[in-house]
Amino acid sequence: MAQSEKQQLLDKRYLRMARIWAENSYCQRRQVGAILVKDQMIISDGFNGTPSGFENVCEDEAGVTKPYVLHAEANAISKVARSNNSSDGSTLYVTASPCMECAKLIIQSGISRVVFNELYRITDGIDLLKRAGVECVHIAETE
Repeated sequence: MAQSEKQQLLDKRYLRMARIWAENSYCQRRQVGAILVKDQMIISDGFNGTPSGFENVCEDEAGVTKPYVLHAEANAISKVARSNNSSDGSTLYVTASPCMECAKLIIQSGISRVVFNELYRITDGIDLLKRAGVECVHIAETE
């Protein structure tokens, strides 16, 4: 198997894992999962939700996402920051393309690749990542 074929296979597998991890989210509008991988090891994970110690309710009575809900990428990056691992040179697998705020965190944390399933309607995050030289790979839904 060629190296690029092997990488595509791994990318699809890690994206499936991110989708499964998204099921941990209590958010009703959208569940997003993220897996951070370095040297073929998962070094962190995250899903969208409220900060630790808060109620597990992401939307208000009108169905609007609360302003303090953290995105899956931010949770994965925060989690690795509290560990002995470094995200420098890692790949982030996420079920939806990153927003502008998460893109800034991705750049600052040294993540070199972002692989995602769903292309979010606002693409400014992906545009910023590409401008910073972060490789962005869009892979449509996989089983």
